[in-house]
Amino acid sequence: MTGTQGTARVVARRTVVAAAGATGLAAALVACGGSDTAAESTGSDTPADSAGSDASNPATPDDGTGGGGGLTAVLAKTSEIPEGGGKVFADQGVVVTQPTAGEFKAFSSKCTHQGCAVKDISDGSIHCPCHGSRFSVADGSVKAGPATQPLPATPIKVAGDSITLA
Repeated sequence: MTGTQGTARVVARRTVVAAAGATGLAAALVACGGSDTAAESTGSDTPADSAGSDASNPATPDDGTGGGGGLTAVLAKTSEIPEGGGKVFADQGVVVTQPTAGEFKAFSSKCTHQGCAVKDISDGSIHCPCHGSRFSVADGSVKAGPATQPLPATPIKVAGDSITLA
């Protein structure tokens, strides 16, 4: 191989690597771009004025404390969260509990041990299926390891019989 051929290969390889990096940067910038439209702020493809009209996607008006100015999807009805237990909402990354009658709490559904998603709630504990960690439905504290840190609290809002992320 002559010196010219080796140089041509290096230049071509550098060009390909640079182009791939530029493409990745462009994709990241597009993904990070924002919009102030109500449909995007609610995470829905439907306009904000019709989001509450679909019974499969109930919504409540935002009172202004959430900063969205749009509608907030209802996670659950209070009657769906058992007293002394709870329910995992995997898509939202949250677990909602009702430690005592009428008291609702929410925590991250990501186990603090190795990041597995918690799966179920029974006997006053939130259970992680990966390594057996258990967390209190009352405050997210560790009831059994190997996790050593509590589940972080997630703000929710209870209005009437609806529970939404705050």
